[in-house]
Formats: sequence, structure tokens, C-alpha cells
Amino acid sequence: MKLLQYLKSKIFIRTIILMGIIVIALIFGLKAMMSVTTNHDQKILVPDLKKMSLSDTETTLSNLNLNFVIQDSASYNPDYPPKSVIDQDPEAGDFVKDGRKIYLTLNPSSYKKIAMPDLLNKTKRQVETHLKSIGFKIGKYQYIPDLGKDVVRKMKYKGKELEMGDLVPKNSLIDLVLGDGTGDGTNEGIDEGTSKQ
Repeated sequence: MKLLQYLKSKIFIRTIILMGIIVIALIFGLKAMMSVTTNHDQKILVPDLKKMSLSDTETTLSNLNLNFVIQDSASYNPDYPPKSVIDQDPEAGDFVKDGRKIYLTLNPSSYKKIAMPDLLNKTKRQVETHLKSIGFKIGKYQYIPDLGKDVVRKMKYKGKELEMGDLVPKNSLIDLVLGDGTGDGTNEGIDEGTSKQ
């Protein structure tokens, strides 16, 4: 009986109301504190870093209180300066929180170098196909007296004769020295100019 009377009393009702107010106040207080500590409402606009040098990128992100991480370099892109930012994540225009890491991909300083394969004494067509498949371009043709017509006797890069294993930047022009099929010396050194292929 006494318990039932107490539950109906004004003191009990006041206690319940007071406890409810305290709980609600604690919930709002915790939400406000979490919002401050996690920078919930703070947003920073990510700048466009593409084509920017690493030092300029570091300064820009430091001024915005953002960090960065450099990932593996991409394939060389001649449209971007060497060692400049070629890609970023998050992208420019995205909003991030204070202290967020921006992941950067840098442009290498030049094309990757490729070891020259052994292609001497093969036909012009075979050599052209192979060179193009590994990332080279065909430059000039030069014919020398030789019994093998259109057989590759030498390969050159910037005038220097290449040997198997020599490292040459990808996308380079490789000049081919071919036999003229006569072997009598009448066509020595004839230059056909740059390949159109």
C-alpha cells in the first residue's frame, strides 16, 4: 500500500520529471561535444592540385590544414610537368574534414625505359610489329648494300647504334638500317626519311 501511495505522490512524479530532464540534457550535451571533437560541421573544399609541383602542393594543403600521401607514380604523361600531380583522391571540389589525407599520384620524370630485344636479321615487318607492341615508334629507314632485302641489320636511337639489352625510353623513335637486296654497294646510305606508319 505504501509503495502504491508513493508512486502516486507528487515527490515521485517530480523525481521522474527531473530525471527525464537530466537524461535529455545529457543526450544533447554529448551530441554537441561529439560534433566539436569530430569537426562534424567543418568542411574544407579540396583544391585542384593537378599539374602542381610537389612543393606547391605541400604549401597549398598545409595552408588548408590537410595532409597528403604520395602513391605509386603513374605512366608518364607528356601533357603534365615531370614530378607534378597527375591524379588526386578526393577529387577537386569535394568537401573533407580538417586534417584529411589527400592521396596523390605523381607524373614520372620521363617515360619508363625498355630493354631493346634482339631483333637483328629479322624482316622489316617483324621488327616494326615487335617494336610497336612494346611501346616504340618507327623513325627513319636507311638502306645499306646487303643481299637480304628489307632485313634489319641495325637499329639506332638518336644516331647511336643499339645493342640487345640497351635501355631506351618508351615512345622513342627507333631508326632501322635495312638491307637493300642488292649487295653491290650502289644504294649505300640512302635515307627514306621518317616513317608515316
